[in-house]
Amino acid sequence: MLRIGTTVLGVSDVRRAAEFWIRALGYVHRDEDNDPEWAVLVDPSGHAPALALGLSETPIQPHPRVHLDLYADDAAEQAAEVTRLISLGATRVDWDLYPENADFIVLADTEGNRFCVIDESHG
Repeated sequence: MLRIGTTVLGVSDVRRAAEFWIRALGYVHRDEDNDPEWAVLVDPSGHAPALALGLSETPIQPHPRVHLDLYADDAAEQAAEVTRLISLGATRVDWDLYPENADFIVLADTEGNRFCVIDESHG
């Protein structure tokens, strides 16, 4: 049976993106080869899927079809994580598709890739 092993993000600066996601998720480099075109980050506990970063010249999609969802236990943790991620270099996205009473906040990483921080207690 197939399973998702790695999510791949296109980035314009692999090292900068790796630094952001390592600090955001607590991941580590799978290999220490310092390839400027590719990096694979893994959860040190081995419980979560890997995140790969590949050099890309593709422009950022304002409404990407695929993105990461990061879960927070409640609204307080969501707010704290959004603040922490912004301090690491993420930016808040002026998202025009928020539904009423949204349980998510849209951010962009250092490369402009959109991702959501979701309040799981929202219901």
